[in-house]
Amino acid sequence: MVIIHPFKAWRPKSELVEEIACVPYDVIDTHEARKMAEGRPDSFLHVIRPEIDLPEETDLYADEVYKTGAYNLKTMRDRGVLVQDEQPGIYLYQQQMGTHTQTGLFTCVSVRDYDENRILKHELTRTDKEDDRTRHILTQRAHAEPVMLTYKPNENITRLTNSALSASDPVYSFTASDGVIHRVWKVEQTDAFVQAFREVEKLYVADGHHRCKSASRVAELLREGDYGNDEFEFFPAVIIPMDEMRILSYNRIIKTVPEGFPEILQKNFELRKDVHPVPARKGSVCLYMAGRWYGIDLPGDATGDILNQLDVSRLHRHLLLPLLGIENQRTDPNIGFVGGIRGTEELEQLVDSGKVQLAISMYSTSIEELMAVADNDQLMPPKSTWFEPKLRSGLLVHTF
Repeated sequence: MVIIHPFKAWRPKSELVEEIACVPYDVIDTHEARKMAEGRPDSFLHVIRPEIDLPEETDLYADEVYKTGAYNLKTMRDRGVLVQDEQPGIYLYQQQMGTHTQTGLFTCVSVRDYDENRILKHELTRTDKEDDRTRHILTQRAHAEPVMLTYKPNENITRLTNSALSASDPVYSFTASDGVIHRVWKVEQTDAFVQAFREVEKLYVADGHHRCKSASRVAELLREGDYGNDEFEFFPAVIIPMDEMRILSYNRIIKTVPEGFPEILQKNFELRKDVHPVPARKGSVCLYMAGRWYGIDLPGDATGDILNQLDVSRLHRHLLLPLLGIENQRTDPNIGFVGGIRGTEELEQLVDSGKVQLAISMYSTSIEELMAVADNDQLMPPKSTWFEPKLRSGLLVHTF
């Protein structure tokens, strides 16, 4: 049984939503955030990337960064840029990217469901990133951004969702700068959805592992005192059925490779030359170096272990570790990652410019593989999945 929790959201005035809504904090760096927020004083980037309002030399983890984020959020509330719902509610959040459409329930979920593995993870979190998000949440007394969760389709929830979509016009509808259309509906009758999710056995973290863990840490800290309410026991999420999720590849780049690397590959794989840059099937990867695309097939795994069968695991076991000496992808400075939304053209540009020597184009991990790994209480290698479209931040904010 999964708990969903209606909440009194702080949300933009309708005429300001397009100006306020922004990309999530973790898909851009500080330089990109500064550029995107330039001339946009109401952008939610000032809350989730508050370092953009401080001198460039400011340490990203300085106290002033967190204080600035809290001040910016309070200012948006005080100015009426964000207005709080009078009654707790839930919303439907739909995104349309080209021919792909996904619709999720925007609500709060339970920290205890996360702690007790009814919300399953598939990725290892880093302590430094946990610390950062925990400080943001505590200083702002808010969960400013939702996580993305998924679940196996449920006929009752699908019926309720379709009925709610047809019952009224969206409260928000706008097209973001990347062409993705975002629509939000308010659900007036929440009890039916609350009851329907009690039929759901478990949820799966798709995107936002560090925000989930940080919400758990915040709750643990606040339980120790007399806080006055238990709203910190919940955090915001957009819950999307698995058959509507879209996963793109998460590609790899290597700064330096051994001399004569194509010959090294030839000794270990059947190396195909001048291939299409996007792998056509699971088990196949494409490699770009010195202006040329190569293709190889990764050896399979006979153990039956779902984790060992992932392409990202097979790549590490048969190429990254033995041929490049990369033991830990999280910490090795020789490897980097590029989301599939950026396309293979960016991989070519990185190699052709001399910034890296090798780019690896991957076949995307499936949502079924993600769920199977989580069900087996295992963790994927880092950067195994890239979900598109990304949730917009600043649409609904949860405070406590």
